[in-house]
Amino acid sequence: MSAIAIELEDLTVAYQRHPAVHHVTGTIAAGSLTAIAGPNGAGKSSLLKAIIGELRPSSGMIRHRLKSTDFGYLPQAANINRRFPISVLDTVLLGAWRQSGALGHIASAEWQKAHDALEAVGLGGFERRGIGSLSAGQFQRVLFARLLLQDANVILLDEPFTAIDGRTTRDLLDIVANWHGEGRTVLAVLHDFAQVRAHFPQTLLLARDVIGWGATADVMSEANLRKARAMAERWDESAGICEPAR
Repeated sequence: MSAIAIELEDLTVAYQRHPAVHHVTGTIAAGSLTAIAGPNGAGKSSLLKAIIGELRPSSGMIRHRLKSTDFGYLPQAANINRRFPISVLDTVLLGAWRQSGALGHIASAEWQKAHDALEAVGLGGFERRGIGSLSAGQFQRVLFARLLLQDANVILLDEPFTAIDGRTTRDLLDIVANWHGEGRTVLAVLHDFAQVRAHFPQTLLLARDVIGWGATADVMSEANLRKARAMAERWDESAGICEPAR
């Protein structure tokens, strides 16, 4: 039996008293690779934020024995300010903060790891470029390089492949597969069901309530997808309030 990395018990998360996630119960196995899928407004991003502590549960529990430094988190690209005047290399080096501290000295080994991470994501030679000059796909590669440097045990990705080109998506999916092969625990919010089926062995299908959670082939059935769509349509019909981050 696989060890449990994170346990959710009757978890409810709300925005302004309106529940975004309802009564979620289940476990995330250590070393698992899990997609979180579902319609817009289903609470997917809310669940990630609750797991990393950005949102407090309205009720229920999140249990784990992990430290904050055990988590690597990639938010939605739309929530990241790319106008800040910082170089590609300095952005990647932010992943070394747990070794150096917020204002600490960056060791030469970390500088080399940052260069190696940029090579790994196909951006060798981009070190001095400003992040504002990058394409969407290039910037996402930078953020994955930062995660590589962070070297976290649990990695949470919120829509990591949205609005980027096919080649970048394939390259970043290879990195996700490598993390899984190294025994890291990976959760990713995804909208592309083909990606879910092709690359993620476990899936949580969420429509504020849990529709299914387990092996992807079983969870992503037509019956479950119809149920998720029907629940989303009922939200629209009743003018229900969706959480700001999907």
